[in-house]
Amino acid sequence: MIDFESARRRLINMLRDEGGIIKSDRVERALLSVSREEFLPNYLRLYAYEDTPLEVMYGQTISAPHMVAMMCELLDLKPGLKVLEVGTGTGYHAAVCAEAMERRGAIYTIEYYPGLALYATQNLARLGYLGVVHVFVGDGSKGLPKYAPFDRILVTAAAPPKVPPKLFEQLSSDGIMVIPIEERFTQVLYVVTKEDGVPHMRPVTYVSFVKMRYSEE
Repeated sequence: MIDFESARRRLINMLRDEGGIIKSDRVERALLSVSREEFLPNYLRLYAYEDTPLEVMYGQTISAPHMVAMMCELLDLKPGLKVLEVGTGTGYHAAVCAEAMERRGAIYTIEYYPGLALYATQNLARLGYLGVVHVFVGDGSKGLPKYAPFDRILVTAAAPPKVPPKLFEQLSSDGIMVIPIEERFTQVLYVVTKEDGVPHMRPVTYVSFVKMRYSEE
């Protein structure tokens, strides 16, 4: 029988003390509060606290814990924010964001694959997050203009060589976007802000994400 709680604590200690990935108490508490195994199919739960991405359904992945921690730190999450997540996956990252915001605020998350969106919704409902996290099915590159502007935008799939314009339009004037961008033969994680209405892009590190999916419309 796996002691998931102890495994979770060991991993988070490693990310904080050895890796220096976790920098804030807020993100540490959030990662401790969310059981990653609850967002995985049974056959993958054994690997819940290995610091690696795991392939789930439709060829999509649940991000490695260090990447979830890094992106949450870069987003500077606080209670009361309105957040857009592009790429719901199994719902894990949205749950961590919700905890980092102390479940105060709103997270709108959009998933391309209906079956995966349903799986995420079931996970989030079972664990009591649906009052904070709202799941949609659609083309994430178009965002959710009905609910814009967003204080934070989190993208968990690699966009082609620039920030999707409709996503940038939906970022508030003092907002923060964290997004992986494809650049030739690699991907780079960027922090994007608005300066006089144009994107200011700060590169952070090389990454590897699944590619963003677009609808045919």
